[in-house]
Amino acid sequence: MSSEGDRPKTAFIFAGGGSFGAIHVGMLHSLASHGITADMVVGSSVGALNGAYYAGDPTIEGIQRLDAIWRGLRRNDVFPLTWRTMTRFLYRRDFLVASDALRQLVDRNLTYRNLEDAKIPVHIVATNILSGGTVVLSEGSAAQAVIASAAIPGAFAPVHINDLYLADGAVSSDTPVAVAVERGARRLIILPSGYACALDEPPVGAVATALHALTLLIARQLMNELQGLDSSIDYFVVPPLCPLTGSPYDFSQTSKLIERATMSTEAWLAGGGLDHPGVYAQLSTHRHSH
Repeated sequence: MSSEGDRPKTAFIFAGGGSFGAIHVGMLHSLASHGITADMVVGSSVGALNGAYYAGDPTIEGIQRLDAIWRGLRRNDVFPLTWRTMTRFLYRRDFLVASDALRQLVDRNLTYRNLEDAKIPVHIVATNILSGGTVVLSEGSAAQAVIASAAIPGAFAPVHINDLYLADGAVSSDTPVAVAVERGARRLIILPSGYACALDEPPVGAVATALHALTLLIARQLMNELQGLDSSIDYFVVPPLCPLTGSPYDFSQTSKLIERATMSTEAWLAGGGLDHPGVYAQLSTHRHSH
């Protein structure tokens, strides 16, 4: 009989995706209701925000509070674009908005100060903006790590941590599977966010376009991450929602995304989604039919 110490470590891996990060909340609702928990968390971009919050309170009650945060979010809570910010951008020419609003959001809701204080180990992935390499933050300021991981190039300024200039984790490691394996996980439950696969035309605006491009990158690179895994690693990809017609810059759709993701994850679990490791159904590319 194997002991608790012999049990393979399970990692929840949270991908990036802008406002599509609301989908993670629905997935967490269903996973928690089935008693499925993690031994560690790895997150990139908006997945860093969700992952850090979950690691601080990995309970059904904690997920419900995260749900409430997402349902109350508006675009200005993350991207406070005004005529003043646009004017400053024209003169400053380095980034579009300050990260003050994002910092307030994180400070207001995270229940711990440093990453090492989380209830379960949490690893935040960012990108070294000078070298393009992946940087993993596992200790130090949780807020700084999350803001660095979510700092979309051009939209936010890079974050200076440990003599490095860090930006969006999705640039170098959009779904950080390898990071979880390097830290001892042998059972991976991957929470993707999907992408707007049924748009009739490109998103409007610089930030919306950048976010859409990042979600495409995340969705397309996941398969490459999985193909390089050792055969001893069990992985499960919770099916993302598709087709989607909204923008990852639009926070008005979060309630709908949470509800849809909860139902689809419940159906996936009921259908034996965790009984067949190594199976990954790629996102549908069919256009929205409604």
